Amino acid sequence: ACPQHAIDVRGYADFAPPFTLRNAKQAVLAFNGDVYQGLDAPSFSERDFTEAQKTVRILSGLYGVLRPLDLMQPYRLEMGLPVATDRGSNLYQFWGDRITRLLQADLNEAPGTKAVINLASDEYARSVHFADFENPVIAPRFEDTNAAGARQVVSFFAKRARGAMAGWLVRERVRTPRALKKFAEGGYRYDPATSTTQQPVFVRRYQDRPAMASGR
Repeated sequence: ACPQHAIDVRGYADFAPPFTLRNAKQAVLAFNGDVYQGLDAPSFSERDFTEAQKTVRILSGLYGVLRPLDLMQPYRLEMGLPVATDRGSNLYQFWGDRITRLLQADLNEAPGTKAVINLASDEYARSVHFADFENPVIAPRFEDTNAAGARQVVSFFAKRARGAMAGWLVRERVRTPRALKKFAEGGYRYDPATSTTQQPVFVRRYQDRPAMASGR
């Protein structure tokens, strides 16, 4: 078994519903990966949290769909993990179209233009049947240039950028996909030459990239 795909059985044994602030944490504050560091939810104001609750949804292998302030207990269960259930051999089959239906229902109640801004990784985006949505689906792409000027998606940077865009959408109360062109966090700039309606592209120059430290 691969360690990164391990299921923390001891952790699940500690689950104690109902979830309260004593034994659980708000979802957007519980996750701490690169995307969530880019999101920087701890800096949200009370109004930002209210906005996020209306407009942001978190995909989860265990919980399916979480709102930012939904209480959850820590877990380790990646969406791509092959877990056999009575619904199939993996979590995509387990969730079926339920995640899609939940997102569509929430979208119908969300403020502003009815559109989905897909900032999920490919692993989690696969759990959503985007073709079934009644509304536009937009998947931003974040590219960095290297020292030679060539452009590429750098996974680490792209994760941070997806989180940063989610935080920017919340803080700026963005209500229309057209406003995405204004995104300029972390040195990224909208590139009209390579963008499409469904995939706006944001590029950052090599000299604007943060330094990456390595070591133990």
